[in-house]
Amino acid sequence: MKLFNLKRTLGISALGLVTLLGTSQIASAQYGTYNKQNKKVVKQQQKIAKQQQKIQQLQTRNRYRVYHNGSYYQTDNRGAELLRQAVNKGYQQGFNAGKNDRSYRRGGSYNNSSMYRSGNYGYQSYVDSSQYQYYFREGFKRGYEDGYNSRYQYGSNNNGGVNILGTILQQVLNIQNY
Repeated sequence: MKLFNLKRTLGISALGLVTLLGTSQIASAQYGTYNKQNKKVVKQQQKIAKQQQKIQQLQTRNRYRVYHNGSYYQTDNRGAELLRQAVNKGYQQGFNAGKNDRSYRRGGSYNNSSMYRSGNYGYQSYVDSSQYQYYFREGFKRGYEDGYNSRYQYGSNNNGGVNILGTILQQVLNIQNY
């Protein structure tokens, strides 16, 4: 009977040892899996952080300030483009108005134009309306002078389409990337 109890005790001990070793290996395998997953998460977080930093850098590069009446007007790429378009559309409309006034022998005054006075031709509400009007009118004045005097001091003619010169556009807008 003692021999039987000894065999039984040894069997149970061996089974306990195998169970313990198996559990240890499972825990080790689970820890290894956890560790791999944790490393993946850390790498993903680092990747996201780098992408966010790139986005911030791009946003910084795409921020502009426009100097007008002693203060700065801040805008982004879209706003800057709309203000550029305001100057150019103003130039185009002014050129045509000046050319027509010369053709019909009317006095050379852009102030008489309703389009100049409203200043909202092509306006999109993304930018402040007073800013848009100001830049449209600045382009209009220059276009009117060129059209009325049959010249291209402030702009150029490309296949029948007139556009304000880039240097004049920059002078009018006084836009800076920051």
